[in-house]
Amino acid sequence: MSSKPESEEAIEAEARADETARSVEEQRQRAGAAAAYAAAQHAVPKSDEDASVTAEATGEPEQAEQAQPDGEPEAAEVPQADEEGQVQRDLAELAAKAEKADEYLALAQRTQADFENYRKRAARDASLAQERGVAKLVKELLPAIDNLDRALKAATEEHHQQIAEGIKLVHTDLLSALQRVGVEPFSPDGEPFDPQFHEAVAQQPIEGVESGLVAEVFQQGFRLGESVLRPARVLVAA
Repeated sequence: MSSKPESEEAIEAEARADETARSVEEQRQRAGAAAAYAAAQHAVPKSDEDASVTAEATGEPEQAEQAQPDGEPEAAEVPQADEEGQVQRDLAELAAKAEKADEYLALAQRTQADFENYRKRAARDASLAQERGVAKLVKELLPAIDNLDRALKAATEEHHQQIAEGIKLVHTDLLSALQRVGVEPFSPDGEPFDPQFHEAVAQQPIEGVESGLVAEVFQQGFRLGESVLRPARVLVAA
């Protein structure tokens, strides 16, 4: 049996290829139409009746939604429960750390308060010790100052000017030294009598002076700040 000419075989092959191409194109068009139809159906809400008709038209069985029995969690809820548990554990850990931080903060505040109280107490004790030291020294010097006062008064009365000037210089230097450490003399002549600052040596009527006023100062007083080192010895008018 003789074979067909090559030209006829080529024509038949070309025809088969064209037919195959047309078939593929038709299938592609049908698939595109079906996809467009499905998209349109999803875009427009369907009633149950329309969904049933659509299922019958397309030949696809209607899929009824099945209710999940009560008490049976969905599979997707298991990872969510694990995630919520992890969140709760993280929150508990953060709360514990915050509580610990609050304890450390309270401890630091108490330590700071204790140190501040110690600093103030140490400064107060140092100031009191300094005042006590100054007061003790001044009390030792006061008799010498009193003697200088008497010597200065006697030298002035006896007209020993040179001696008086020398005593006056020593007296002034001593008072200046006391003032530099906070000691001040006070002489309450003409002031109301105050037993906190004055010591009444005598009390008698004095002409021209109201009762209760200091008429004469026998010995001036000295004070260190608010503390009286020695009250002034005075005569009080009755």
